Amino acid sequence: MALPFELAVGLRYTRAGRRGRRKDGFLSFISGISVASIALGVMALIIVLSVMNGFQKEVRDRMLSVLSHAEVYNLAGSVGNWQDTLGTLKVAESRIVAGAPFVSGQALLSAGAGVQGAMVRGIDPAAEPSVSEIPSAVRMGSVDNLKAGSFGIILGRDLARQLRVGPGDKVTLIVSKGNVTPAGFVPSMKQMGLVDSGHYEFDSTLCVMNVTDAATLFRTGGATGIRLKLSDMNEAPAVVRSIRQHLPSGWYATDWTMQNRTWFAAVQVEKTMMSIILFLIVLVGAFGLVSTLVMTVTEKQSDIAILRTLGASPGSIMRIFMIQGSIVGFTGVAVGVSLGLLIACNLDVIVPFIEGILGVEFLPKEIYFISSMPSDPRASDIVPIAVLSFAMSLIATLYPSWRAARTRPAEALRYE
Repeated sequence: MALPFELAVGLRYTRAGRRGRRKDGFLSFISGISVASIALGVMALIIVLSVMNGFQKEVRDRMLSVLSHAEVYNLAGSVGNWQDTLGTLKVAESRIVAGAPFVSGQALLSAGAGVQGAMVRGIDPAAEPSVSEIPSAVRMGSVDNLKAGSFGIILGRDLARQLRVGPGDKVTLIVSKGNVTPAGFVPSMKQMGLVDSGHYEFDSTLCVMNVTDAATLFRTGGATGIRLKLSDMNEAPAVVRSIRQHLPSGWYATDWTMQNRTWFAAVQVEKTMMSIILFLIVLVGAFGLVSTLVMTVTEKQSDIAILRTLGASPGSIMRIFMIQGSIVGFTGVAVGVSLGLLIACNLDVIVPFIEGILGVEFLPKEIYFISSMPSDPRASDIVPIAVLSFAMSLIATLYPSWRAARTRPAEALRYE
């Protein structure tokens, strides 16, 4: 089956330069640069957005290994019988799967000459596994050893390193409300394990103890809140809005998106700005495509005139050069998407290899919370990138094609 002549001529012009005149070779070189520019822009966009998606997902998951999906707490003090309150909330909101009591507060930890601020989290060792991954993140110990009245604690791995203590060592905990407790005026507490959540911000500040002991230290009279696990963490904002209507006066509810709103907003803004900046590379490729087609139109004036004298309409001439530009744009987008996905899906191998050669660490965990380069390619990012890049390529063909369609055969052949 014969190809439409517009497609055949467009393909021929696209391949020009592989054999033929020097000028055709130069045009083919410029066309190749346009393909490379579009491919580079698409590839860079896919890789960068995949890394940012992976970074966001990794940090979110590590946050939620310590944080809960949602929390309700009494601003005035103890929640009283937390099981009854949890039962009421489950009746009101079916998306609540489990709950556990907690007490939280700020304190100072002292061991030898070292003093560090800490985020104290009082938990119920029996109920906590149903709402968080803290119990499974404990190394060299277990939350089951946190018996009420024992005043044992489990420190974050990096916090313990800063204090230079290990399991079995004694640390002194100081809270702002005074420290007259059954354990003494300033309680000396025994470290009973290490929490390794993989999130530096928590591992460098977290101090876990029994909820009863925490309530005694902070003088709350019992648990001050309930940590909730939901069937779908992405529905946490909707669940919180729902349960607020069923909470007594003086109670408050929050979710993980609100607790980390600033961080996630900053990541989203950064992602948007990086997309805009990197899309300029694709725009450069589109301008290169315009230049290529304008030069092709100028070079092929006599060919266009001959086609016109043989009966080709201005629309046919316009389609020829639009086809040529579309082929260049499609090739660039296809190559960019292929290379982008290939690299994005293998960053866990590529990045360590480069780090080993250069002897550098791209992601110090003290700064970025994680030490490896995550990647999460998403169709919701890749499809718009490919479509917009190809659409930009098509738009870039309009002016050169329109200019070619306006060619007058008599003027073009006057000096031939």
